[in-house]
Amino acid sequence: MLSRLSPADDVIPFFAWHSPAHIQAAYRRFGLDREALEDAVRLPLPRPVLYDAWLRLSAPRLDRWSSALASAEIIHAPSPAVPPKDRRPLVVTVHDAAFKLFPDVYPRRGRRFHELGVDAAARRADFVIVPSRASADEIVALTAISEEQIRVVPHGVDRTVATPDEMERTLDRYSLTGRPYVLWVGSLEPRKGVGTLIAAFARLQNEGDGPPPALVLVGPGGWLHGGAIEESDVEALGDRLRILGTVDEDALRALYAAAVLFAFPSLHEGFGLPVLEAMIQGTAVLCSDLPALREVAGAAARFVPAGDRTAWTAALDDLLTRPAERAGLADAGRSRATGFTWEQTIVNTRAVYHEALGSA
Repeated sequence: MLSRLSPADDVIPFFAWHSPAHIQAAYRRFGLDREALEDAVRLPLPRPVLYDAWLRLSAPRLDRWSSALASAEIIHAPSPAVPPKDRRPLVVTVHDAAFKLFPDVYPRRGRRFHELGVDAAARRADFVIVPSRASADEIVALTAISEEQIRVVPHGVDRTVATPDEMERTLDRYSLTGRPYVLWVGSLEPRKGVGTLIAAFARLQNEGDGPPPALVLVGPGGWLHGGAIEESDVEALGDRLRILGTVDEDALRALYAAAVLFAFPSLHEGFGLPVLEAMIQGTAVLCSDLPALREVAGAAARFVPAGDRTAWTAALDDLLTRPAERAGLADAGRSRATGFTWEQTIVNTRAVYHEALGSA
């Protein structure tokens, strides 16, 4: 979002100490230019030390680290790494309360970081930005953050559509040319429910009408991915299961666009951006029946109870054998996704900044 705020806003990025090469690689990955990098402030402490100091000791203050940070009118922490409060308004982004609902899927340090960070946001933040009303409700119910602090700012979705040439190159690159496939995108961790999807595919192999398409998984390993997938289901699928890991943005768009169906079986989401990413590429969506996904997808997706392997098997079998139904969902999804723009996200974020400055 930083690249979209500039140049209309004077943004001073700040981050924990990393090597110059690491920082430059991150800027390139997110499309930020060299000028933005030159304006950034690299704090002298590595991330674990900095976060512990902020969350446990409430020090050091940002306005004492550099003249650039001291001149800023407002501070926005885009995660629960919440800096100490000083004279200026503080806005914090909290995506969800998953650490409360699924504590066992977080490593001990990660869980503690979120607990301390969200508590700090409750005490220090003038406003807390969340991506959905569903996320706001669970955060208010499960944490010390108050309803009065909450401001809902939905994410946008990149509208760049994959071209036929990009699709052809990507399918060839991953040996998917001529192979119909269902796509899943996310982080391989238990709360993403990918085990449910793989188990449903394994059942389809034995129970469905005709051979099912391949199942393609895209995304990083996650924190505790070892228990996300049952080995017996993996063996049952054989070469019909393709685990690609992380791919670049161009390849990801092409994989969305070329899929016969996008499946998203999460047990919990605060927003569900991959649903919109699939929709904007014109791909039908099958997803878990969760409040946040209902809020984002509206009537433009097929919903299935989260974690119900029997229901997921039936829904997959139904949609994979009904191309007209998939086409209808694809059209509805494309229309739905166009309503979520990063431009509107920026407008809404600026509105929170102005409100915070006005309150101050």
